[in-house]
Amino acid sequence: MTDTVPTTCMRCAVGCGHVQQAPDRGYGLDTVRGDADHPVTQGLACQRGLSETADPDGELLTRPLVRENGALVPTTWESALERAAAGLDAALADGDDGIAVLGSGQQTNEAAYALGKLARGGFGTAYYDANTTLCMASAVTAYYDAFGSDAPPPTYDDVPAAETHVVWGANPAAAHPVMFRWIRQSADADDSELLVVDPVHSETAAVADHHVPLEPGADLELARAVLARVVETGRVDREFVDEATVGLADRRADLPDAAAAAEMAGVSMADVDRLAEALSDPTLLYWGMGINQSVNGTAAAGALIDLCLATGNLRPGSGPFSLTGQANSMGARVCSSKGSWPGHRPFADPAHRRKVAETWGVPVSRLPDDPGPGPVGIVDAVGDDVTAVYAVATNPAAGMPDATRVREKLEDAFLVVQDAFRSETVAYADVVLPAATWGESEGTTTNMERTVSRVRAATETPPGVRTDLELIGALADRLAPDLFDGTLEPESVFAEFTGLTEGTPADLSGISYDRLEAETAVRWPAPEPDVSGGYRYYEGPDADERDGSAGDADESWSFYTPSGRAEFSTGEARPLPEPTDQSYPFTLTTARRPDAYNTGVRTRDDGPPTARISPATAAAFADEFGRPVETADESDARYVSVVSRRASVTARVETDEAISAGVVWLPIHHSAINDLTLPDVDPRSKEPNFKQCAVRLEPPRDRDVTAVAEASA
Repeated sequence: MTDTVPTTCMRCAVGCGHVQQAPDRGYGLDTVRGDADHPVTQGLACQRGLSETADPDGELLTRPLVRENGALVPTTWESALERAAAGLDAALADGDDGIAVLGSGQQTNEAAYALGKLARGGFGTAYYDANTTLCMASAVTAYYDAFGSDAPPPTYDDVPAAETHVVWGANPAAAHPVMFRWIRQSADADDSELLVVDPVHSETAAVADHHVPLEPGADLELARAVLARVVETGRVDREFVDEATVGLADRRADLPDAAAAAEMAGVSMADVDRLAEALSDPTLLYWGMGINQSVNGTAAAGALIDLCLATGNLRPGSGPFSLTGQANSMGARVCSSKGSWPGHRPFADPAHRRKVAETWGVPVSRLPDDPGPGPVGIVDAVGDDVTAVYAVATNPAAGMPDATRVREKLEDAFLVVQDAFRSETVAYADVVLPAATWGESEGTTTNMERTVSRVRAATETPPGVRTDLELIGALADRLAPDLFDGTLEPESVFAEFTGLTEGTPADLSGISYDRLEAETAVRWPAPEPDVSGGYRYYEGPDADERDGSAGDADESWSFYTPSGRAEFSTGEARPLPEPTDQSYPFTLTTARRPDAYNTGVRTRDDGPPTARISPATAAAFADEFGRPVETADESDARYVSVVSRRASVTARVETDEAISAGVVWLPIHHSAINDLTLPDVDPRSKEPNFKQCAVRLEPPRDRDVTAVAEASA
């Protein structure tokens, strides 16, 4: 019998502890279960995390591949690495920005750090993104605006202490089941409640005390309406605002009329008042992709933080809590050198740039001057500045907006894909490097509450597979031979990374593999071997020690802003990039399914996507085209074409009263969905506007119906 190995789940950003066991013979995992000794989740684990770890769907890559005569064919490791290095080196001959690098929140901290070091310090490219720009960049930008530092102030410890839980533009019941269990347990207490703000009556909304069904893309208007009512009704925590913040007077002067803003958001004033009243109690305000993935993402996230600041919800048991998407998105933000240098060192600061260059042993001049344009801007540059793309553990051919255009761009570039699974992006690769997946990799990960824990290999990798660290090191040996000292080992890479964070707002220098072995998990900031971070920016009594009054003589706050205080937001609304009109009368929104994983590489479904629409929308379709969109007979399901200005996707229709009239819901996990979405981005965070575009519904052509029916068979 093989030994059990404690590790951390890499399915989502909750960071559940797992115990894994390999089979007695061969590769893979025989058993995966929750780890009762893990301090974060104490044995809790969701079924999806367990099953997708032990037995993922999708086609695992098992041999390196190269493109010959238009087809991908197996080759040796030496041949694949030499081909990859030659193509990337040719791109560098045209300048440091000739290579674009796309990373992922699915990598370990060590792999993400090494990839960022290679991209920024080895290649010197500005065209690098760690994938967090697709999900968390708007929240990051809003945190910097308000606090001068990234990452949420609260931790999981604050969930049971909160009296009110407001979930806005997120569906943790589907995306973060273990965390949602904690939220629901707290909200079920006699003095607590759960409110959900979402265009869809989601799985989270279904168990809430109150649901506010706003119009898609109207989050900023609603948040401003709520703040206006907080001010009008005297619910501002004046003592906290005066002591710890700046900017409310300016923000107040710009607030809209609450009733007019509520009408724009498609909600009643009763809903606005319900939210304003709820914030009077200690409130955790969670948000997710419904806020971030918008041209107004930074402004909307900032408006939610404003609500917490105005009502004094910046103490233990309360505060703004963005829900991170990918498993190690938080770690990538700290270590990957994407939007800031390791430890959240400011990108343009000369002293920090010198420190990074000195640690890496490269000239300061090699480091790019700015973080780059984000993933959409990187795609725009392919064919101009960029002639080669190195994609690691990410699937831009399906996961990027306006994906048809993305695929056309990738086809024109020299493309190296490093992944565990055959994805849509692999189909365009010139070289494919098979990488290890969960249960095969060593390193660490960082969950959404800033807690670092170990990732351990429970099984060996097959002969045709190597770890991300090995592959990054192998390419660096060929393209930047002096960048790394010898073979990349997870523990030494972690030590270099944490040492570079010393003295920064995200200080991990007190965390080591030995400490993680002893304590299992440590939350940053951890500047000393016996220090672990708690609630950020605040000093004073814990939530269970406070007497419930608005202020406490022992409370104090400190922030990394120029003023030393938390700052109210100044962002203004931009018009939605694609409002509905006569030709495209419905709004498409995209969301997660509980049983599916990101772009589907671990949970493959070859059938057509399911479009959920309201009975009213279905009736409008029937009136226009003289045919129903769905029948009661499962064998005679109806299909529609969902048509945007960029593409058409044939989908099976499901009428669902959870969907508001005029909204078309499609899952993010199907490979065709992002053919429909538009590439407009938030001007500051560069995060794409995934959650809203205009579409129409049409009867599909007969051959489309035949094709999807055969795919479903």
